[in-house]
Amino acid sequence: MEFLAGTYDIIVAGAGHAGCEAALAAARMGMKTLVVAHNLDAVALMACNPAIGGTSKGHLVREVDALGGEMGQNIDKTFIQIRMLNTGKGPAVHSLRAQADKKRYQAEMKLTLENQENLMLCQGEVTEIRTRNGRVSAVKLDTGEIYQCRSVVLATGVYMKSRIIIGEYSVNSGPNGLFPANKLSENLKDLGFRLQRFKTGTPARVNRRSLDFSKMIIQPGDRAVPPFSFMNGPIEREQVPCWLTYTNERTHQIIRDNLHRSPLYSGRMEGVGARYCPSIEDKVVRFHEKESHQIFIEPEGLGTNEMYVQGLSSSLPVEIQMAVYHTIPGMENVEIMRPAYAIEYDCIDSTQLKLSLESRHIEGLFFAGQINGSSGYEEAAAQGIIAGINAVQLVRQEEPLILDRSDAYIGVLIDDLVTKGTPEPYRMMTSRAEYRLLLRQDNADMRLTETGYRLGLASEKRYRKVCTKLETVQRELERLGSLTISPSDRVNKYLKQKNSSALKSGISLADLLKRPEISFSDIIRLGELEDELKPEIQEQLEIQIKYEGYISKQLRQVEQFKKMEKMRIPPDIDYRDIAGLKLESVQKLKKLQPENIGQASRISGVSPADISVLMVYLEKRRREKKSDEA
Repeated sequence: MEFLAGTYDIIVAGAGHAGCEAALAAARMGMKTLVVAHNLDAVALMACNPAIGGTSKGHLVREVDALGGEMGQNIDKTFIQIRMLNTGKGPAVHSLRAQADKKRYQAEMKLTLENQENLMLCQGEVTEIRTRNGRVSAVKLDTGEIYQCRSVVLATGVYMKSRIIIGEYSVNSGPNGLFPANKLSENLKDLGFRLQRFKTGTPARVNRRSLDFSKMIIQPGDRAVPPFSFMNGPIEREQVPCWLTYTNERTHQIIRDNLHRSPLYSGRMEGVGARYCPSIEDKVVRFHEKESHQIFIEPEGLGTNEMYVQGLSSSLPVEIQMAVYHTIPGMENVEIMRPAYAIEYDCIDSTQLKLSLESRHIEGLFFAGQINGSSGYEEAAAQGIIAGINAVQLVRQEEPLILDRSDAYIGVLIDDLVTKGTPEPYRMMTSRAEYRLLLRQDNADMRLTETGYRLGLASEKRYRKVCTKLETVQRELERLGSLTISPSDRVNKYLKQKNSSALKSGISLADLLKRPEISFSDIIRLGELEDELKPEIQEQLEIQIKYEGYISKQLRQVEQFKKMEKMRIPPDIDYRDIAGLKLESVQKLKKLQPENIGQASRISGVSPADISVLMVYLEKRRREKKSDEA
C-alpha cells in the first residue's frame, strides 16, 4: 500500500561513498535532504579493499576535501597506516594512500551523516523514480513509502540486479551477503535509460593467525607524511604494517589447469570487467611471461583478524582458491574466512548525462558513482559531491558547478565518463589528466577551496586558511627571487657535497633552488633562510620554482583549452543542417549533445576537420542572430 511519507528538497538513493558525499553536500548547502540506504549497517561500506587513496585516487580525495567533502576527514580519523606513493617520481604523480580500519571508517561516516543538520537517513530500497512533466517529482520505496522531492541523486553502487559468482555457484546478492536492488533497473529502462552490465571482483579475506609473516616482506607506513584533509595537521599514530609476498609457477599452473572452471573463461559471466584491476586468472593468462605477481596482505582493522589479500581477486571455485593460496610463501596453511568472488551489476551508459551529472532528458535526476560505470571509492566520492552540489544548484535555479579538465582530476573523470563513455569499469589514472603538473594533490586546496566556499560548502575557517597559504607562497616566491647568495668557501664546499657546481658569482636563492640536486632544506642549512615556514609552504615554493618552465608551458596550453571550452554549442542545434559534417560525426554529436566545442572535440569519431566545420557554422549563426537583433 502506497502512502506519502514525507517531502524533501533532495533525495539520495544509496549511502556508499558517492551517496554519503552527495547527501552531506546537499544538507550542508541548506537543503532538506533524505538519504535512503539499502542497509544502514552498510553506510560507507568498503566492500573491496580496506584503503583510501592511491595513485591518482589520492588526488580525487584531496579535491573532494578542498571542496568541503568528507572522505579526507574520515580517513584521517580512521587510518591504521598511511604512505605517500611514487616519491621516486615527480610531484605530479605523488599520491597518498591509507589503510583504513574499515569498521571504524563506516561507523564514523554514519555518525557524521546522523549528526548533520538538514539530513535524515532511512533504511529502504528505492524501486521507482517518479516524474511529472519531464521532471523528478518523487521516489517510491519497496515498502510503499512515497517521498516527494525536487531532485534525486542515484548512487546505487553495484547493487542493481547484482549477482555474486564463485566458480559454478551464483546467487542474486549484493556485496557481503547484502540484498540486491532488483527493481530499479526496469524503472530506469522505462524512463528511457540505456543500461550496461559490468563486472568487478574482490579477493578473499583470510585469518591473520594462519599466516607466516616470516616468509613475507614487511611494508611499514611512512612516519612523516601529510594527512588527507587540508584542515588537519600532522597526525601522530601507531601504524600497522602490511606484508608483501609473491605468486609462483606452482600458483600459475593450478590456475591454468582450472581455467575451464572460471566463470570469466567458461562463459557463465555476462558483465564486462576492468582491465586495470584484473583477476589473478586474468593476470596469469594475459601476462603469461611473468614468473610471479605481487600479493599484498592488508589488515582490515584493529578489531579483527581478517586480512585482505590484494592482488588475488578471483571467481574460481572455493576449493581452487584454497589450492592457489596454499602455494604462496607465508600462506601455506592459510584459512580463508571469506572467499573471493566476482559481482555483476547493472549501470547506465554515462553518455546520457550532462557534465553536471544530471540526466539529459529528465530534469532533476542526477547519477553518481558506480551506477555511472566507474570503479573505486574515490571516483564515487568525487562524483557524489559534484552531483550533490548540482542537485542543490538546480533547486536554487543557479548555474551548475562544472569542473573542466584543467580545473581538477574530478573534471577529467566526469568529462571522460560523459563525453567518451566507458566500455568497462572506469578507473582514474594520472595518465588521463593532460595538465597533471598543474593538478597536483598538494595544491588541490589552492585550486578548489574558493569554489567550495562560494557555493556555501567549504567553511569560513577553511577559506581563510587557504587564503593565508596563497598569500604566503606568493610573498615567499618574491623574496626568494630577490635574495642573493654569494660565492664563499663554505657555500662552495657544501655545494660540492651535494654534487652541485660551485658559485662563481652571486645568484638568487630562487635560481639556486632550480638546481635538481638542491632542496629547500639545503638553503636553510646554508643559513640563507630561517626554518620558519610550514612544510606545506616549503613544498609549494620548491615545486613552483623547480618546475616553473613546465608549469608556464602547461598554463599556456590551458589558455588555449579554455578558449575551446568557452565556445558554447546551443542546445537547439540540428547537426543535420551543417553541410560538411561526416555522417558519423552528425550521429555522434546528436547522441552526445556536447555543451561546448572543447567537449565536442573529445568525442571519439569527431575529427578536427569536423570541429572546424562546426566552428564556422556557429560563427555564421552568431552573426546572423546579431544581424537580426540589429
